[in-house]
Amino acid sequence: QEQLVESGRGLVQAGGSLRLSCAASGRPFSTYGSSYAMGWFRQAPGKEREFVAVMKWSGTIYYTDSVKGRFTISRDNAKNTVYLQMNTLKPEDTAVYFCAAGRRAIVTTLTKSSTYDSWGQGTQVTVSS
Repeated sequence: QEQLVESGRGLVQAGGSLRLSCAASGRPFSTYGSSYAMGWFRQAPGKEREFVAVMKWSGTIYYTDSVKGRFTISRDNAKNTVYLQMNTLKPEDTAVYFCAAGRRAIVTTLTKSSTYDSWGQGTQVTVSS
């Protein structure tokens, strides 16, 4: 299993931006096939972990409705890193954000945490009003 390390934690005001990074150790991204996926989840205090965004190596990208148009997931194969660019942040975006990787991801379960084999330790994002 690869190891995932998130970075980019921060405290921002509502309307601000933040970029999270998830660096993956192990195999280069370019060696994975179309069934590989990396996603972002988040967990707010007192709430369950929820799906945020995912990028499947086949080209599929999904976002949860609440972040569509504000968040963008991308990757840099040379750096083996996936990013989550978060714009127009809202207080309700406050959470611990986790990146995750799944080697046998299928489209119908990309939003489920059980799809993913490896998880990062999480990074805190706080948005003040």
